[in-house]
Amino acid sequence: GAAVALATRMLALADGSDMMGSLRNPAAWNNVYGFRPSYGLVPSDPIGDTFLHQLSTNGPMARSIRDLSLLLQVIGTPDARLPHRMAAFKPLPDTSTMSGTTIGWVGDWGGYYPMDPEILMLCETALEQMREMGARVVPFTPPIAPEQLWHAWTTLRSWAIATKQAPLYQNPKTRDLLKPEMLWEIERGLSLSPLDIHNASVIRSKWFAAFASQTDVDVMALPSAQIFAFNLDWHWPKTVMTRDMDTYHRWMEVVVPASLTGLPALNVPVGFGKQGLPTGLQLIGQRGADARILQLGQTWHTATDWPNQRPPHFPP
Repeated sequence: GAAVALATRMLALADGSDMMGSLRNPAAWNNVYGFRPSYGLVPSDPIGDTFLHQLSTNGPMARSIRDLSLLLQVIGTPDARLPHRMAAFKPLPDTSTMSGTTIGWVGDWGGYYPMDPEILMLCETALEQMREMGARVVPFTPPIAPEQLWHAWTTLRSWAIATKQAPLYQNPKTRDLLKPEMLWEIERGLSLSPLDIHNASVIRSKWFAAFASQTDVDVMALPSAQIFAFNLDWHWPKTVMTRDMDTYHRWMEVVVPASLTGLPALNVPVGFGKQGLPTGLQLIGQRGADARILQLGQTWHTATDWPNQRPPHFPP
């Protein structure tokens, strides 16, 4: 969609929503930038409940950080009708160095995430370049078990989807039009108890506090996708590196640490694999550190400019 339009030079700017990586996965697979901002920076429509659900947010995509930042200044304007609003976005000045920033490389989280090794290699090469640009890059293990994040994520996601899509499910005419994955999400969400939801949000709160209170790293780095773009005729990847996926969205689990707690996460392009397919790296900051993350992205773009180094090839 939008990422393809950007990569093929049909558009200069695009926006979209990101619950489970929809601004980051496509950007990584199309050699462009995609930014999931801190939750509350880009307002949603003040319709229905505006307090409970904080998993999804709108954000910008572009071929350069300056273009992305320009769009964010337009859409990142506070709405007084929303309870979780943030101050208007203001970019930081460009800088030619990453000096003073410690980046924590999570990688595949000690083997927890099944991951194409070529993606890990490209991300690590990019991090080495960032080290040469002044950043301090260190191994980082997030202070929580990844299984807890996945449990909290799937619970809160199913609940959010069920509350929004229940009218379609309850109407027999529209229920028949829903795909199996949506039916699974809705039915799972409707089966949850209030205590299930509370306990999942306690895990979310624990993760937010743990990352906010740690002082080891300023930025957390993870691959933006666990695999390269897959064949069009695949419904979804049933396995990743021989490991079976137990749900239709497990292959995207690497985006959950940022999404669960509304942290700003920028996909930066980091190169191409042996088959000529691009991939990307997530730079994830503390809540509200959007301008700093984009400043790092601009420094990276100035040094690499991947979107223009490898523009798409159009057969005659």
